[in-house]
Amino acid sequence: MEIQKEHKQNGQNVVRLSAVENGEEIGVVYLYIIRNDSHKEPYGLLEDLFVKEAYRKKGTGSALVKEAIEEAKRLRCYKVIGTSRMAREEVHRLYEKLGLKKHGFEFRMDF
Repeated sequence: MEIQKEHKQNGQNVVRLSAVENGEEIGVVYLYIIRNDSHKEPYGLLEDLFVKEAYRKKGTGSALVKEAIEEAKRLRCYKVIGTSRMAREEVHRLYEKLGLKKHGFEFRMDF
């Protein structure tokens, strides 16, 4: 398995990391680099982690998140946040296994 990175600059700084095996994309995660006036360094936001069902529980998600964390460090982020829906307990365990800690709640409004 190979992790490929694509930096996108479409009005925001985004890194798309994909796991590829035998030419097939088997997983993906996005790392958004966010800046605000509260800190001189940016922070990273992990979004849309997805691994094809046949490749789950084989280390693909872990490899993607680990590489996203390393990329956030390379980009001098002071923190990284991983979001997940309340019911996605597998993802919560993955994040905790990789060193992320529960820190607060996410509130949202859908349009």
